[in-house]
Amino acid sequence: MRTALRTCPICDAVCGLSLTLDDNGRVLSVKGDADDPFSGGYVCPKGASLGRLDEDPDRLSTPMIREGERWREASWDEAFQAVERGLTSVIEAHGREAVAAYFGNPTFHTMGGIFYRGPLAEALGTTNLYSASTIDQIPKHVAVGLMFGNSLAISVPDLDRTDFLLVIGANPAESHGSLCAAPDFPGRLRALRKRGGRLVVVDPRRTRTAGLADEHLFVRPGTDASLLFGIVHTLLAEDLTKVRVPVSGLEELRELAAPFAPEAVAPLCGVPAETIVRLARDLAAAETAAVYTRVGTCTADFGTVTQWLVDVINVLTGNLDRPGGVMFTRPATMEVPWGPKPFTSGRWRSRVRGLPEVLGELPVGTLADEIETPGEGQVRALVTVAGNLVLSAPNGPRLGRAMRDLEFMVCVDPYLNETTRMADVILPPPRMLQMPHYDLLLLMVTVRNYTRFSPPILPLEPGQLSEAEIMAKLILIASGKGAQADPRELDELILGQLLGAGVQIPGSPFEGQDVATARGALEGDSGPELMLDALLRLGPYGLTLADLRANPHGIDLGALEPRLPEIVCTDDGRVRLAPAELADEVGRLRRKLSETPAATLLIGRRQLRSNNSWLHNVPSLVGGSNQCTLHVNPADVARLDLRDTVLVRSAVGEVVVPVEPTEAIMPGVVSLPHGWGHAGSAQRVAAQHAGANANALTDNAVLDAMSGNAVFNGIPVTLVPVEE
Repeated sequence: MRTALRTCPICDAVCGLSLTLDDNGRVLSVKGDADDPFSGGYVCPKGASLGRLDEDPDRLSTPMIREGERWREASWDEAFQAVERGLTSVIEAHGREAVAAYFGNPTFHTMGGIFYRGPLAEALGTTNLYSASTIDQIPKHVAVGLMFGNSLAISVPDLDRTDFLLVIGANPAESHGSLCAAPDFPGRLRALRKRGGRLVVVDPRRTRTAGLADEHLFVRPGTDASLLFGIVHTLLAEDLTKVRVPVSGLEELRELAAPFAPEAVAPLCGVPAETIVRLARDLAAAETAAVYTRVGTCTADFGTVTQWLVDVINVLTGNLDRPGGVMFTRPATMEVPWGPKPFTSGRWRSRVRGLPEVLGELPVGTLADEIETPGEGQVRALVTVAGNLVLSAPNGPRLGRAMRDLEFMVCVDPYLNETTRMADVILPPPRMLQMPHYDLLLLMVTVRNYTRFSPPILPLEPGQLSEAEIMAKLILIASGKGAQADPRELDELILGQLLGAGVQIPGSPFEGQDVATARGALEGDSGPELMLDALLRLGPYGLTLADLRANPHGIDLGALEPRLPEIVCTDDGRVRLAPAELADEVGRLRRKLSETPAATLLIGRRQLRSNNSWLHNVPSLVGGSNQCTLHVNPADVARLDLRDTVLVRSAVGEVVVPVEPTEAIMPGVVSLPHGWGHAGSAQRVAAQHAGANANALTDNAVLDAMSGNAVFNGIPVTLVPVEE
């Protein structure tokens, strides 16, 4: 037996793991790494199941080619030749705009995914680019882009030092944080209360996080922005503000907030006016405070407005860029710009619906339109990397039907699943334990400054390709160099671009050098490792990949420190409290105050032992709370005379699911977890516990107006009893 260390690659918490393996490389046990200075030995059920997930017998290990409705194994050369024929034929016949690419959530968790997705998008030469960002997080990027001029200016709550934490539409006790990496989030929340702090959770469901709180408030789905405006209104009206950072637009903000008095918003959001006033006063009175929100509000109407108002409140209460408030992580690597600075959007628009580009991509909610609608630029080929769109995209079944009409589709994915079964070629990456791991993006939102690198635990099998080699081959094919080109040439090109920027940075270790000399200083066993070494050397701590290898448990780089002047990229260096771009959305929100909500609204649900659509094939994670049921308040069960099973119907589809009565959901709201719907799947365990696809109910025509993010929460539905 031997022990190996690894950062868990499953969710956003970046926990350190200690794995015990036998002589054949089989994982015997997974425990938390007690010597990791950040996670301190914590492990959740997902991390503890990493071995079983990695060894899943249903994972593909060989490229697959579809012939009609049958699949067969193929060599890598044959598979890449098929990809080259398929993409080339579409590009030559219809142009590069006829090709689309989608990058799924796991591409943010792998080195091959994060280092090569940009070059692949560039090589394809199309504006039809999509990712999971418009499924769960792009409103945050738009909001901070408008406020700070920097789409990556994402602050995190200083969990370990705050006195008052207000959580809205987030369930970190089960998600373990999102855009906020904090191992053992539940333990940190308990520690907050133990030291005398206060935790308040606002959510339509009494979540596991709400169970840890001092107070839980039900709120009607989709009305979070109105509630937050009520808090802003109170802070301004009662002169409770203590702004500590340079700002602009304070008077304009006062005008925008004027119609949203607590008495005006309470009937819509369902939170009493006196409670809204009390929340505002408590936030203002606390020695330190932080407001944190996440997926629940990003995936609702007015998602961008909600993210903006969260940071507005953090500014008005004097808690932005302050210990105990919300702060900005200083990562170990050089911070690479993501999108233009100052932030802008709408550099191009989608062909069919005219939706604006944000951060170089279009809303995934319009991909089906682009495939189905004839005309110049119609999408006829699709490249997906680690994405199961049929289960994760709004109105996924419609998108699945559209995929069947594509002329060519290639997927980089380890499974034959609900989406990849529509492909012509599947290119499986190696097992997770065969890949190096560094959380380039997640380590930009940690609640302490921290870094850790995980080398591969298991070697590649003879003839097996690394994820980086697979991605590089795709890039070379897309660029027209062909499947026979050497992927090492691409690695050198990407390294040259990184180092070319580095030699221009005053004070960098490569300043004034030529790129070849700088390249000679790097070390690593693969292209991604060399790229990581370059970014570390160009980072603020002067670390190298060798330093991280010498500290396999990770390196604590200290508590978060104020750094707002480095973050803000607005023309005048001030935080914009009232971006003019939001005026129309605020007007639409004001009109909502007089509307009558639908009688029943659908929301999603986080599950502790699930992660989107890709953990349902692990036997140890099946069962318990990890089931696809509809949470319904008992009062609604009685009112609607519901039985054990119910038909849920929306404007675009319907599903039949078991009913689970629970007081944890507020009346008038029902909850169905996402990521299910595995009937007929080649994943055998998942197929036995298929569940229903919640995104058969979500409408891809309904998007957040500012960001194009899909709306998964606050969906009007009707419930129809199903007779036994």
